[in-house]
Amino acid sequence: MENLVLAFAIIGVLGIGAQWLAWRTNLPAIVLMSIAGVIAGPVLGLFTPNDATPGTPPMEALFGEFYRPIIAVAVAVILFEGGLQLNFAEIRGLRQGVGRLVFPGVPIAWMLGAIAAHELAGLSWQTALLFGGVMVVTGPTVIIPMLRQSKLNARPATLLKWEGIVNDPVGALLAVLVFEFLAFGDQHGTWTEIVSSLLLASLLAGALGYAVGRFAATIFRRGWVPEYLKPAVLLTLVLVCFEVANLLQHEAGLLAVTAMGVTIANSRIASINELRLFKENIAVLLVSGVFIILTANLTFEAIQALTLADLGFILAMLFVVRPLSVLISTIGAGLPLKERVLVAWIAPRGIVAVAVSSFFGAALVDAGYADGEKLIPLAFAMVFATVIAHGFTLGPLSKALGLASKEQPGVLIAGASPWSIALAVKLKELEIPVMVADASWRRLKPARLADVPTYYGEILSEVTEHHLDLNRYGYLLAVSGNEAHNALVSTDLAPELGRAAIFQVNARGKDEEDRQALSFTLQGRTFLHSGAPLDELLRRHYSGWVYQRTRISEEYPPKRYLDDLDKEHEIVLIVRKGVLLFASEEAPVAPEIGDTVLAYLPKPADPKPSNSKTAKRANADESGEH
Repeated sequence: MENLVLAFAIIGVLGIGAQWLAWRTNLPAIVLMSIAGVIAGPVLGLFTPNDATPGTPPMEALFGEFYRPIIAVAVAVILFEGGLQLNFAEIRGLRQGVGRLVFPGVPIAWMLGAIAAHELAGLSWQTALLFGGVMVVTGPTVIIPMLRQSKLNARPATLLKWEGIVNDPVGALLAVLVFEFLAFGDQHGTWTEIVSSLLLASLLAGALGYAVGRFAATIFRRGWVPEYLKPAVLLTLVLVCFEVANLLQHEAGLLAVTAMGVTIANSRIASINELRLFKENIAVLLVSGVFIILTANLTFEAIQALTLADLGFILAMLFVVRPLSVLISTIGAGLPLKERVLVAWIAPRGIVAVAVSSFFGAALVDAGYADGEKLIPLAFAMVFATVIAHGFTLGPLSKALGLASKEQPGVLIAGASPWSIALAVKLKELEIPVMVADASWRRLKPARLADVPTYYGEILSEVTEHHLDLNRYGYLLAVSGNEAHNALVSTDLAPELGRAAIFQVNARGKDEEDRQALSFTLQGRTFLHSGAPLDELLRRHYSGWVYQRTRISEEYPPKRYLDDLDKEHEIVLIVRKGVLLFASEEAPVAPEIGDTVLAYLPKPADPKPSNSKTAKRANADESGEH
């Protein structure tokens, strides 16, 4: 292939296609991206230029001198985006645990990993020390999607997220330390001098990241940058910070951009959520593209070089190195044993491990260490093994240890009213996890008396993020009496839950000329087929409407059920194979055999003495199931 634009198009299709397929199938995205890259690269040779030199990896031949800068910039933006997610408020009570995973956790994992690489993978001590440093990373690009899928409790999820983001630049700097000594030891002096120089450069890089982050926060808060320019300015500052830090010390830019991201995340910028969303979108594109590029750059020769001894190294990293390093380093850290056990097992490697291995593998070969060429296939093998092993076991293990909810995704009801509390009671009877959130203690009283879980506080508050575990909830009903508040709640939680899982009442705005209506871009789906506002729902509640639960079966098929319903009925939701389908104006739902239907009906009339079985079904009281 000679057409770079076509190459980028294929990379985009493969990367985003793999991400979409992962979303549809709940499979680890990085595995699907790796498979796509291997098929496109080594198998089909889609990216190999016609005039490529034999033995040259295809992507390096295609992109030439731009190959390494593309990878470097992508990794920098990805780590910055990870740093933007690190709010210190998250780790109240976990600071010691997070700190222990960095020190002494990183040195222990480094030494044990180096020993395993030397004894089992057959690497020289020099190369093993470098690779052991790279392998202390646990990629946030893999960890964070895993946490979303597993619905892990907040504490262990926070530990894994912080470790993954903080340790990425640390692992890169360890590799720099070893490489500096191997390649320039005679010129730069002793180990002590090299370590001192690296520590000084790291401190300067961290200070640079902090200073640039504070600068960005200041100009954003004071309004010196218009809203439409903020993402562009921030991206430019990330690139400047990254490259200036790299001028101080190679790979120090990774530490600088991470520090910059953490600084901005904790600077109380009003537009921080919009900036996070923009950076997350960029990171998804970069992760998708870069991982396709890295996997497509593999050659069959590199893959075939892996041996059974290398498999032994991977098994040792999974079952010995990681568990020992975590269990030893967290002694006395105040973490429950079950949390330590979970963290000791989960350590998937990601894009940073592959990118750093790719760079230093080639650099070691150039410096005269022939076994450096094994780093790239070993890194990919670690990525495949850890992502598959940890991606498919995180959910079952966390549930077995009691660190994740075993229930189906629940419903968060934002807004307490007699109608919404009655709905919450019925959802609880259906064994659907439910919580009613409201800023009024008085409005929540009926829910507390009905033994329905409640959250007293403003759902939009930043404090709520650290006290309400949103991982337990897969659906949101914004049903307060304030239309603007419902829209803000829907907009704020849309990135977390997805627009398709958010429903609200009082959603006016069908008429584009209505000056009182909110923009449709701020709203969730309109709850119920009729789109009834809260005033109407409250009127129905006080006039005696009831919730009715019905099981649809072959003996009582959908048509018969619908014929039996009152003409004014509202289908609220359908439970289909554990999935909740809420009724909305935008997406009507219809019952099928095997469903459980929750309907909202006018108060049933007194049954006639001669009623048939069908009539009895239709007029059953609100607590019955058909």
